[in-house]
Amino acid sequence: MASSRFIPDRGLTSRMVLTMAILAIVYVAFIIGLVLIGLNVWLVVAIVVGFAVFQYFTSDKIALRAMGGQEVTPEQAPQLHALVDRLCGMADMPKPRVAIADTDVPNAFATGHSSSSSLVCVTTGLLRRLEPQELEAVLAHELSHVAHRDVSVMTIAGFLGIVAGFLTQAGLRFMVFSGGGRNREGAPIALIALGVVVLSAVVWALSFLLTRILSRYRELSADRAAAFLTQRPSELGSALTKITGDMARIPSRDLRQAEPFNAFFFTPAFSRGGFSLSNMFATHPPVERRLEQLATISRQLGTGS
Repeated sequence: MASSRFIPDRGLTSRMVLTMAILAIVYVAFIIGLVLIGLNVWLVVAIVVGFAVFQYFTSDKIALRAMGGQEVTPEQAPQLHALVDRLCGMADMPKPRVAIADTDVPNAFATGHSSSSSLVCVTTGLLRRLEPQELEAVLAHELSHVAHRDVSVMTIAGFLGIVAGFLTQAGLRFMVFSGGGRNREGAPIALIALGVVVLSAVVWALSFLLTRILSRYRELSADRAAAFLTQRPSELGSALTKITGDMARIPSRDLRQAEPFNAFFFTPAFSRGGFSLSNMFATHPPVERRLEQLATISRQLGTGS
């Protein structure tokens, strides 16, 4: 966890360490399994390392570009920068870059693999809907992700699932087009491809569930940190209620474009009828759970709201 005045969360730290340890074991088992199936060990390592390096160092640029965000200067967005400056001063943390995405989907996200590359982005839809204190609460939530290094951890944790998904698709294509061919050792290519598909699917499922569990907890942790930093949990609850309610009025096309970034957003961009099939697969805890936690913090702080 980065040094800041955000309240420490040992639960988040322990969950991050446990998740990364389990994923590390899965990584090693995955590579060994692919080698045993018959894939060239150097090919496997090149694919894994290549994907890891690319995703780790470009995740912030890819997310910002995909959302149509543009970095803004203090002259271009003075009020937004003033809020970020104030919160960074309160939290005693380096100021990230600030960006705005021109979309009516009301949301915000933080990205970047290090403090020097960190960035906080808000949408024009969010800026139009929230009062200054509500916006400050949402920004505090996002800055907590930066201070707790959530973005780096989630990028690394999610990487294995991406590799497994890629290999699953590649294996399926090999099964379709390999016919009755064999490799140099005489093993049927289609059988090797089937082994890759099965192993990759299992790894993807494990990675998916682990990252979803961690993602839900980190959202609750960021809510707690933001509420204690601003001392106004009711403002964060108000923002959460507004955003969630307004999602139902956003065009489906805009929500579908935003849904791939649910894990990074302040609230998920639910499509009509709901994005998650169940809480097990959700990137965020239920809104009711988040509001309940904020109400509890309000009582602890004696704000009565």
